[in-house]
Amino acid sequence: MRTAVVVGAGTAGLAAAGALSRSGWRVTLLERSERIAAPPTAVVLWPNGLRALQSLDPDGGWTAIAAPMPDGGVRRPDGQWLVAPRTRTGTGPAPAAAHLEDVYDALVAGLGDVEVRTGFEATTVRTGLRSRPAVSDGHTTIEADLLVGADGIDSRVRAAVAPESVAIGSGFAAWQAVIPGFRVPDLDAGQCLGGETLGAGYRFVAIPLGEHAAGRGGVYWVATAAGAARPESAATQLTLLRRWFAGWHDPVGALLDATRPEDLVPQGVRELRPLPRAYGFAAGPGAVVLIGDAAHAMPHHLGQGACLAFEDAATLRSVMAEAEPGAALNAAAETYSRLRRPRTATVVRQNRRMSAVVQARGRLALRARDAALNHMRPRMLARSLDPSHDWTPPE
Repeated sequence: MRTAVVVGAGTAGLAAAGALSRSGWRVTLLERSERIAAPPTAVVLWPNGLRALQSLDPDGGWTAIAAPMPDGGVRRPDGQWLVAPRTRTGTGPAPAAAHLEDVYDALVAGLGDVEVRTGFEATTVRTGLRSRPAVSDGHTTIEADLLVGADGIDSRVRAAVAPESVAIGSGFAAWQAVIPGFRVPDLDAGQCLGGETLGAGYRFVAIPLGEHAAGRGGVYWVATAAGAARPESAATQLTLLRRWFAGWHDPVGALLDATRPEDLVPQGVRELRPLPRAYGFAAGPGAVVLIGDAAHAMPHHLGQGACLAFEDAATLRSVMAEAEPGAALNAAAETYSRLRRPRTATVVRQNRRMSAVVQARGRLALRARDAALNHMRPRMLARSLDPSHDWTPPE
């Protein structure tokens, strides 16, 4: 039987492991932590991500855990509209938001016969031209026909096959939190919990999670600020956020006041530069592929990180479905790279354009941003996220 090793049990690794297992591969999933656990945040599932998930596991119950996401528009800190909310048009699944714990639970439930090994940190990766790929933690070496690098932005697998691609700081820090439903503040008539607000180097996004999302509901918010990751405690960082966003329109202040330090997930935002030259590599009769943040980590301005990872997994399942070790597997890895590399490069370019908008500072830059945003953002997002112009699962 064909064998595969997936390194990393995040969203990309879980999706790929389950997909390969259902396609007839004997899969081993390696996770360096002692258990598989989701960060206490949420995820936006754009139509391309939902289509990928539904193609990977039609019985995954994705609509039951995700709440449709209304368009809350874009505002300035004083509440003035830059992009007014729009009624969604078109066909296909609507954008949705879900607790990341629920997504993990569904992906874990879909693993089937996958062998899961936790507490395994891949320290050595073998990708020679004469033997199958293998990974080792210094004690145990695991060899397989297919090695899938899903081990995040600091991927050891990527370092072995594409050392030219390194993680660098993106110039800003981010904070995420989920406020449970019972702590969500009451709003006056006409106010909306969702939406995006852009200031001078600051950004705040709020997304309601819906009443049926895991039975908990609540609100997911993300804040960004120019600069590096902060070294202070979560409580101190939350105090800083309340100070930085003081005076912004409702409900920004109310959401920050409802947040507790233990809810806060701070992070320094990094990205890969340059992107790996390829996403699929021959290794003797076997192959190595990169998926998720190991392949295309980027700032989350477009919210496409997880969705691209699910696209990766769906594409990998398709091209590897019939591939046998040897020339066919080598060719399948090349096909995977050919399908995924241009797609992710395009989204990365769009993301960098959005980064310039989000991080605008200075009076002239802000005026130019506000004038341009009203026509640029909807057009750009329509091209990158609308399912009728975007991505569909491969056959």
